[in-house]
Amino acid sequence: MIAKTNTKIDEMLSAGAHFGYTRTRRHPSAKPYVLGTKNRVDIMDIEKTEVLLSRAKEFVKSLGATGKVIIFIGSKPEAKEAIRGATEETGMPYVTERWIGGTLTNFVEIKKRIDKLADLLEKREKGATQIYTKKERLLIDREIIRLEKYFSGLSSLKNLPAAVFVVDSKKENITVAECRKMNIPVVSLSNSDCDLKQITYPIVGNDSSVSSISFFVREITEAYKEGQKPE
Repeated sequence: MIAKTNTKIDEMLSAGAHFGYTRTRRHPSAKPYVLGTKNRVDIMDIEKTEVLLSRAKEFVKSLGATGKVIIFIGSKPEAKEAIRGATEETGMPYVTERWIGGTLTNFVEIKKRIDKLADLLEKREKGATQIYTKKERLLIDREIIRLEKYFSGLSSLKNLPAAVFVVDSKKENITVAECRKMNIPVVSLSNSDCDLKQITYPIVGNDSSVSSISFFVREITEAYKEGQKPE
């Protein structure tokens, strides 16, 4: 009998999702997901990753089905394009620059900055800033640029999200800490150097290559969109 090919595992292997970091960087919580070590680099057990991915996708699908908000977060250069693509498809808020501390734990104040950005953009679009001097308009433009850098992706966020998806939970540790404090579930693509015990729905895989990140972000994006489809 010819064994059936597992397409999803093949796709993960093609994307290099099984490559971890060196054994010396491995976090103890990742040990159960390491299949072995080759050339001092941890090789992830991709079959276990598939199970974790399926579990995370079911959760994300449920968010889409109920219209809940999930923030897509990836500030490392390798993740930015994939994260922006995900939000274009789902309409969900995102962060691709440095996470501003207090975004969740002090959301009331952060919401004021988001609203300020919206107000300044509206005034500029309607020509309401023409009453100011050239220097004042220059300062307003600079303020818009500063606010856009950190908050434009959150412009649609009216309340705290139902969940967040992060690429590299070690890098996005401030986000993870805030989520834990606010009891917000975290879905994360996390490599072998991450503390998986901090994550609600960990997906253990390569979080440093564009191909691997793109694969997992696409999987989560499709899961959310699948949930949005009417039965």
